[in-house]
Amino acid sequence: MTVTPNELLNIAVSAAEDKKAMNIVALDLQNISLIADYFVICHGNSDTQVQAIASEIRKQAQEAGANIRGIEGLDSARWVLMDLGDVVVHVFHRDEREYYNIERLWSDAKVVETL
Repeated sequence: MTVTPNELLNIAVSAAEDKKAMNIVALDLQNISLIADYFVICHGNSDTQVQAIASEIRKQAQEAGANIRGIEGLDSARWVLMDLGDVVVHVFHRDEREYYNIERLWSDAKVVETL
């Protein structure tokens, strides 16, 4: 079963919401970058919450049949980067999100309204 980029985006956002991720933002990178179609950016307030958010996204994406290409930073839980192919998910610890301010770097991207 093939998961479309839009479905994968909604799965990632829904999974993050399930674990009470904070300030979830989805950015449309189509026509801006070849990296991915979408970025999902969110944060947790503790290392444990960051790990739970990332684990839930991985679980739900796998259940939907998505191919997870890589996950980095899960052990330190300060900035977890998840490559789901057409969707790249950034799960930050609150402090790191404020420091890196990745949304500013991609300010040309439009914010996507999800489910």
